[in-house]
Amino acid sequence: MDTPVRRNIVVSAVNLRKGGTLTVLRDCLQYLSGRGDLHVTAVVHNSSLCGVPGIDFIEIPWSAKSWLRRLWCEYVTLGRISGRLPETDLWLSLHDTTPRVKARSQAVYCHTTFPFMRTRPNDWKMDPKIAIFSLFTKYAYRWNSLRNRYLIVQQDWMRDAMSRLTGFEKDRIIVAPPAFRPVEIPESDPVAPYTFLYPSTPDAHKDFETFCEAARILECRVGHGKFKAIVTVAGTENRYARWLFEKWGSVQSVNFAGLMSRERLGQAYAEASCLVFPSRSESWGLPISEFMPTGKPMILADLPYAHETAAGAPSVAYFPLSDAEALAGVMQSALEGNTDCFAPVPPRSFNPPFASGWEGLFNLLLQ
Repeated sequence: MDTPVRRNIVVSAVNLRKGGTLTVLRDCLQYLSGRGDLHVTAVVHNSSLCGVPGIDFIEIPWSAKSWLRRLWCEYVTLGRISGRLPETDLWLSLHDTTPRVKARSQAVYCHTTFPFMRTRPNDWKMDPKIAIFSLFTKYAYRWNSLRNRYLIVQQDWMRDAMSRLTGFEKDRIIVAPPAFRPVEIPESDPVAPYTFLYPSTPDAHKDFETFCEAARILECRVGHGKFKAIVTVAGTENRYARWLFEKWGSVQSVNFAGLMSRERLGQAYAEASCLVFPSRSESWGLPISEFMPTGKPMILADLPYAHETAAGAPSVAYFPLSDAEALAGVMQSALEGNTDCFAPVPPRSFNPPFASGWEGLFNLLLQ
């Protein structure tokens, strides 16, 4: 019996080296490694970061050393590589840009939501890379985008935003919510005093300042010792973290707890009374999904990503973006047991194309 011909897939991801995007790369390759009908080549920064057998790796470590090298890699080097590979049935770029390559079909996974975030003067001071990236990605998304058969996003609001930005038809933008490994949350009652938790990384767009200022305002209203506001920032990590600690480190109710392991984070979720998530820009907002199984209240920035990620949650209140006074008011309501501003978030359904998991996504990409 003849052996079935395997189709050739290339996954390019030279810029994915840490955090949630690296997890997306690993999960993608882990799924593909189990597909006997596919021959998979991955173009990456360093194959040791992936740890997936059954994949042919091409390493390009120099791409991450500067923006110019990244652009050269995307628009010159990858094209040359594609010319040396066997005929490619699908080229999937996992990081926002569309390389000019030889392939029967192309698709790009759009992680970055910065083009849809309004930058502030403080962004240029605290982390100019974010402000620059916000401007750059607007053009990166447009450049070559119509070469793709599909664009891939994680949420429905971004499908609409990407269609407006690129002119791409919405019926060729796939919504593919991320899969994630739940944090193990031990059974435990919230600890006293009432504890607000904001777990995230010390990046300028995460808007820790709004949470810290709201805690300062609330402390002035109700007094010290009535609540805790925990942030997963130590205050030493970068310029932004140092600024946060200098400005709010003296607020007695704010606890700069630093980065937490998954085990410690699970314990923090168990001990917390309420999650607060004021981030200005997210492709998903993973802590919202991780905290939801507790059934405890959440206070979220009134942004599209938060409404989608919290779909199905039993008790959510929203506050205007970066409004510390309004956030302090909602926190005070939660502290005093006033649930009038909290409500369930209805589950959502999505128009096609929609993919649940990597199998569903590749079934669409390869059809």
